[in-house]
Amino acid sequence: MGIGNIGLPGLLLIAVVVLVLFGRGKISSLMGEVGKGITAFKKGVSESTEELEEQKKAEEAKDVTPEDEKDKA
Repeated sequence: MGIGNIGLPGLLLIAVVVLVLFGRGKISSLMGEVGKGITAFKKGVSESTEELEEQKKAEEAKDVTPEDEKDKA
């Protein structure tokens, strides 16, 4: 019998104990904060991915004109 063998009755008992200790309002506010954190994390990942794509496009679009051609312009 280890920690890995909790099962459904054990999980229900843990949930009831947590609910009694913290109360319904505290748990719901905590879950709201967890949701906000997950949303902020996803937004940050999305923004960094977009930034990397923009950098890649900028590198592809860099000026490749030969030096002797630049002097003529």
